[in-house]
Amino acid sequence: METTDIIKDLIAENRLEEAIELLNRRIEQNEKDDEAYYLLGNIFRKKGNWKQATFYYLSATEINPESPAKQAQEVLVDIQNFMNPDFNP
Repeated sequence: METTDIIKDLIAENRLEEAIELLNRRIEQNEKDDEAYYLLGNIFRKKGNWKQATFYYLSATEINPESPAKQAQEVLVDIQNFMNPDFNP
């Protein structure tokens, strides 16, 4: 099984700390691994830490502007705007 599949399974099983550990190892081996940053963003979104999720999504899109992290970040912004329409960044 590919590492990405294992990580996605860990995320689905809510074994988030194990997934974070594997992703951090991937980034140590290749700091340009946009998929690793995207998956970290997904983990932190799942944990409710939107600030950290945003950081990882933006990191992924800096490496790869076509990353699915771009759309994930846009969704986070839409949700934040819906929840707090008076917020002006």
